[in-house]
Amino acid sequence: MLEPSNNAELPAIPGKRYFTIGEVSELCGVKPHVLRYWEQEFPQLKPVKRRGNRRYYQRQDVLVIRQIRSLLYDQGFTIGGARQRLAGDEAREDVSQSQQIVRQVRTELEDLLKALRR
Repeated sequence: MLEPSNNAELPAIPGKRYFTIGEVSELCGVKPHVLRYWEQEFPQLKPVKRRGNRRYYQRQDVLVIRQIRSLLYDQGFTIGGARQRLAGDEAREDVSQSQQIVRQVRTELEDLLKALRR
């Protein structure tokens, strides 16, 4: 079940809001104890915990788990290497969002300056 060749055979993610650990286990091809371990190792994984400490994963969590699975099982990363890779991806997204916000604020300020000069 955990062979790299099975990654392409993962089922489609249903259009639900929350998934139990058992559902995520089936969707991602990893056992529940592995998911609980990955929660400790990857800060990106923060499932919502409700009644009796039950975990409820959202769609974004499932996508992150599939990415972690691919990094570890298909691409041969270690836990530490996969953690760094995911952190690097997050940092690039943060920089991109910051640059977009700066461009938007700059455009708004230029528009405001044009309006004040009239």
